[in-house]
Amino acid sequence: MDVTARDGTRLYVETAGESGTPILFIHEFGGNYDAWEPQMSFFARRHRCITYAARGYAPSDTPQDVERYSQGVAVEDAVAVLDGLGIEKAHVVGLSMGGFTAVHFGLKAPERALSLTVAGAGYGCEKATEDYFRGVSLKVAENFEKDPVAFSRIYALGASRVQFQTKDPRGWAAFAERLSRHSAVGAANTMRGVQARRPSFWDMEERLKAMTLPTLVIVGDEDDHCLQPGIFLKRTIPACGLAVLPKTGHTLNLEEPAAFNALLAEFIAQAQAGAWGPRDPRADPGQVMRTE
Repeated sequence: MDVTARDGTRLYVETAGESGTPILFIHEFGGNYDAWEPQMSFFARRHRCITYAARGYAPSDTPQDVERYSQGVAVEDAVAVLDGLGIEKAHVVGLSMGGFTAVHFGLKAPERALSLTVAGAGYGCEKATEDYFRGVSLKVAENFEKDPVAFSRIYALGASRVQFQTKDPRGWAAFAERLSRHSAVGAANTMRGVQARRPSFWDMEERLKAMTLPTLVIVGDEDDHCLQPGIFLKRTIPACGLAVLPKTGHTLNLEEPAAFNALLAEFIAQAQAGAWGPRDPRADPGQVMRTE
């Protein structure tokens, strides 16, 4: 089915599960709506699951103007999906680019979220590599613009993607094939309008400190540029937990689907039970051992 975004862009949506608390899955730059299949199939047993193709990703519309792509627009699109389905609140789950959208969703529309799961998010956040990341994003945009099929073979073998290939060659091949279907215009505009312009988590520290939603951050221990941002979110968001998957890269939900699903299922269960609250004030991070 389709829903219409605020600016008239048509967004393709798929659902699974007829009842239960809604879960909204938001994909990464290198994926699409169908990259959430291991989660859609698993969680549809007890939840109403929703996934969608972001603008610029077929079969959603691909606006030609880069100014119609931004981090703010990405949040508006996620809200539009819920509106189009008549859903008031959902657990919001995002990977990488989608993880950033989940964070910003919690800041911009907290009344629409039951919880946030932020997986593999952090590229471009570290202040020391902020300018470098923007430059790389613009170069990636150029390369996709020239030949998305040829460049997808290079992109799919990134430093945090090869772990997936080693563990699950067939799953990685499906990921790489999905990547090769990226729209040249959509990929370039997404990189330029969303990735290269989004703010660092460190720039949002005070806002994140005030965000009270139950939050789970998941990172792979070989996804180097997400590790420190993940720790920062853990230390900054009051009701945040951090899970680190060993010997794991960036494509978390596909590389380690069983572990990802188990973590997410337990988190959602605790969040719904009201058992995932802010850190106990007695757990003072400045204390090594209690002496009195």
